Amino acid sequence: MKKSSGSKFIPLSDWLGDIKKPVVIAGPCSAESEEQVFKTAKALAKIPGVKIFRSGVWKPRTSPHSFKGHGVEALKWLQNVKRETGLLTAVEVASPKHVELCLKFNIDIIWVGARTTVSPFSIEELTRSLEGIDIPVMVKNPLNPDLELWAGAIERFFISGHKKIIAIHRGFHTYEKTPYRNNPIWEIPIELKRRYPQLPFFCDPSHITGNPDFIEDISQKALNLDMCGLMIETHINPDSAISDAFQQITPARLKILLKKLSIPQKNEDFKIVKQLEDLRNGIDIVDNQILNLLKQRMDIVEKIGLYKKEHKITVLQIKRWNSIINERLTLAEKLGLNKDYIEKMLKILHEASILLQHQIINKK
Repeated sequence: MKKSSGSKFIPLSDWLGDIKKPVVIAGPCSAESEEQVFKTAKALAKIPGVKIFRSGVWKPRTSPHSFKGHGVEALKWLQNVKRETGLLTAVEVASPKHVELCLKFNIDIIWVGARTTVSPFSIEELTRSLEGIDIPVMVKNPLNPDLELWAGAIERFFISGHKKIIAIHRGFHTYEKTPYRNNPIWEIPIELKRRYPQLPFFCDPSHITGNPDFIEDISQKALNLDMCGLMIETHINPDSAISDAFQQITPARLKILLKKLSIPQKNEDFKIVKQLEDLRNGIDIVDNQILNLLKQRMDIVEKIGLYKKEHKITVLQIKRWNSIINERLTLAEKLGLNKDYIEKMLKILHEASILLQHQIINKK
C-alpha cells in the first residue's frame, strides 16, 4: 500500500484555531443523561486548554447486557452542549449509520475506537460513508499491538480524501503484567510518528492507565514524546458512572492535573542546540560500535551453527541459555542498567542466533 506524505496532513492549528499544548479532549465515557452531560460540559468549559467535549453515544460493550448508550437522544444533548458552552463535540463511530447521524446532529469530530481500528473491513465502510465530507477523524490504535493495522486505518482515511486526521494512543491489550489497564508500548506510537511526522498525535491516558492515580504520569510522558493533545475521561460524579467509573476523574481534578503538567518547549538557542547535537553525535558513535559488535557476534554464531551441524548437536542448549541470562543480568545490575530492558535485548539476540543456526543446519 502506498504510504501518504506526512506533510499532506492538515496541521491541527489550521482547523482547530489558535492552540496551546496540550489540546485537551475531555468528557464522560458515556452520555448517561442530559443533566450529567450538561453539568460535566459546563464545568469543563471553564478549564483552559479544554477545546473538545467527548462522550460515548453508542457503547461497544463486551457484554450484550451492558449499557449500550442513548444513541440519537444523546446526540441532541451534545447539540445543546455545543450551543451553550462553545466546546466542539466528538463522538465515537463504528458504522456508516453512526456517521450519518453524527453529521445530521452537527457533531464536529468523529473518532474510531480500538475495536473498530482492528477491522480493515469496518474502516473501509467508514471511509466510503465519509467520501466528500470534510470532518476531522481521530483514529485510536487497535486493541492488539499491531503498528500496521493502525497505520493502515490512517492510510485508508487519508487516501479517501481526509487530511484532518489525529492519531490517538490508548495503549494495547497484552498478556504482560503491567500496572496499567492497557500496556502503553511507547515504541509503537513513536514509530508511527516517525513515519508521519506531520500527523497530530494525542494520548488517551484514561484507557492506558485504567486508574486516575496514573493519569498525570502517562500524560507527562506523552507530552515529553511531543504528543500535542490529551483525551481524558471526565465525569461530574465518577462514582456514579454507568461505564468505566474506575478510570474517570472530575473536572476539578482535571484542572489541577493540567496545571501540574510540564510543557516541553522547542529551544532554538544556538548554544543549547549545539550541545544537544554534540551529545547526539556521541550516541551515533556508540550506536555504530554496537552494530559492529553485533556483526562480530553473528559471525561467531554462524561458526557455532556450522560446528553444531558437523557434530550433529542440537541448536537449543537450554543450560547455556540459562547461564547467559543469569550472568548477563547480574552484570547489568552491577552496571546500573534496567534488567527488564536488558532481558528483552538478550531474548531478541537469542532468537536471532537460534534462527541463523536453524538455517545453517537445514541448508543442504
